[in-house]
Amino acid sequence: MPSEGTPGKPPPTQDPADDLLAREASSLPRKEPECTFRVRFVPSEDIFLTGTNPLLLLNELQFLGESRIFAGLDRIPSLDDIDPERCYVFWDIILTTDRGIDAIRDVFIFVDDASRVDIATIDSEDSLSGEDHRRLGEILVERRDIDSADLLKTLAEKKMLGEILVEKGLVSKEKVESALMEQEHVRKVKKAPHRQDEAASSIRVPADKLDTLVNLVGELVTVQARLTRVASLFGSAELVSIAEEVERLTGDLRDNTLNIRMLPIGTTFGRFKRLVRDLSQELGREVEMTTEGAETELDKTVIERLNDPLVHLIRNSMDHGIEAPDVRESRGKPRSGMLNIAARHSGAYVLIEITDDGAGIDREVIRKKAVDKGLISADMELTDKEIFSLIFAPGFSTAQTVTSVSGRGVGMDVVKRTIDNLRGSVEIASQKGEGTTVTLKLPLTLAIIEGLLVEIDRQFFILPLAIVQECVELTRTDVGQSHGRDIANIRGEIVPYIRLRESFDIRGARPDIEQIVITEVERNRIGLVVDNVIGEHQTVIKTLGRAYRDVKGVSGATILGDGTVALIMDVARLTSDAYAGAGFAMAG
Repeated sequence: MPSEGTPGKPPPTQDPADDLLAREASSLPRKEPECTFRVRFVPSEDIFLTGTNPLLLLNELQFLGESRIFAGLDRIPSLDDIDPERCYVFWDIILTTDRGIDAIRDVFIFVDDASRVDIATIDSEDSLSGEDHRRLGEILVERRDIDSADLLKTLAEKKMLGEILVEKGLVSKEKVESALMEQEHVRKVKKAPHRQDEAASSIRVPADKLDTLVNLVGELVTVQARLTRVASLFGSAELVSIAEEVERLTGDLRDNTLNIRMLPIGTTFGRFKRLVRDLSQELGREVEMTTEGAETELDKTVIERLNDPLVHLIRNSMDHGIEAPDVRESRGKPRSGMLNIAARHSGAYVLIEITDDGAGIDREVIRKKAVDKGLISADMELTDKEIFSLIFAPGFSTAQTVTSVSGRGVGMDVVKRTIDNLRGSVEIASQKGEGTTVTLKLPLTLAIIEGLLVEIDRQFFILPLAIVQECVELTRTDVGQSHGRDIANIRGEIVPYIRLRESFDIRGARPDIEQIVITEVERNRIGLVVDNVIGEHQTVIKTLGRAYRDVKGVSGATILGDGTVALIMDVARLTSDAYAGAGFAMAG
């Protein structure tokens, strides 16, 4: 039977421990946007033998927010076969809370090893402008209580959908009632007064107006840099004070403007459930897709350009990675494969991981294919990371036959090119027989970055500050001790370096003491040698003209306070090309 719970209002039968729990839960501040989750809790049949009472877990969930609970009775055997020490009931809980998904996981932290706990986001504050509620059939298909083909066949009849499904024996009455309860809960939450207030207090703004606003803020940042420079030249204390105040206000305006463009990446994740379901039927796979970190925010431009790479990666995981159900069973795996998409913040970047528990990548197959295509020589020694990076070569495919999903030699090279254009990186980790993880590292925004301004013979360059680790001096003595090799000894660690003066063919005498900017590119420490390091600089990114788009090692340009143009370095591309020219591959 459905039951309702309200935060701060404990059930009628309550022990002192529950009272304490309620007080602690109600005192917690709101930390995240309000979301509605579906939790399916299927305890192991011997849960009572461990001393665990499932009802206490359900009570704890009720204190997290408004909830409705439905008990599933499908598994209860006949009276003669019932063992009173075993648990046959499972529960569907629809919970609206502002505590986030981690708080829900914490409730089941001591039972999730033996029990099944499925948590899915079914509604959030960001979906206010969407449909009022989802249809009953959509809920049942998403919860895997019914097959989509059976649903379409049933919809041709004219009775109430729930009644038809129960009559045909396609789904139990309890599961239909549970889905109806979820539908009603979401409808009720969307019509709640605080939701209506939030909808009334928000407005829709066309994307092009936001883009114009960001461009204007970028111009303002450039003018502010000029003002700061002029103030320092005049030496007027009053002018310097005004310049500092303008700098502070400009920084706040910049941050707020960029935050307006930030969207939760969960809006993109939601589109892939249909893709996974369709591919599962086409390829004969059983795949369960899960997501994590749907609330992680990214610039809307990044999200828009991220769709195609993620589609390619999901198709690859399902076609090359996850095995057919019979094959998985013969290898001791569950028939249903797992595909997880997770997002999380990491400094100035967002990491997106696409993980499957399929067959993994056979490095020898990749190596043989690369040798056949002339990408590497047969005697070349490569690490796993370097082997996996060969997958991104144009035209590279290990598929034996060409299908609508794979075998055409396009896909992963498109992924790499798109992520490179977003100033991000791609990394693959895999273990044969156990699965593969592809990690995308993406910047939070493409409009304004914090940079490190450097100079070579009165020419200026910007390095993204997020990848800079430290700066050290390089003297002529240090160069002589390396015996002609471009390496430096940094506190006992050998770090290779690249001379930007040579990379960009800048003539002129080198200073006696140069500077090495130590960067981290795809987990490798690489040094970039420059004449001088000037300092940090707020960088408004300007795209290069058509004639300069293919210049290697440069991702854009910016205008300095005195009107001088500084090139923004694409360090990953620069180092990759330099290493390839030296005769060996760099991972990534």
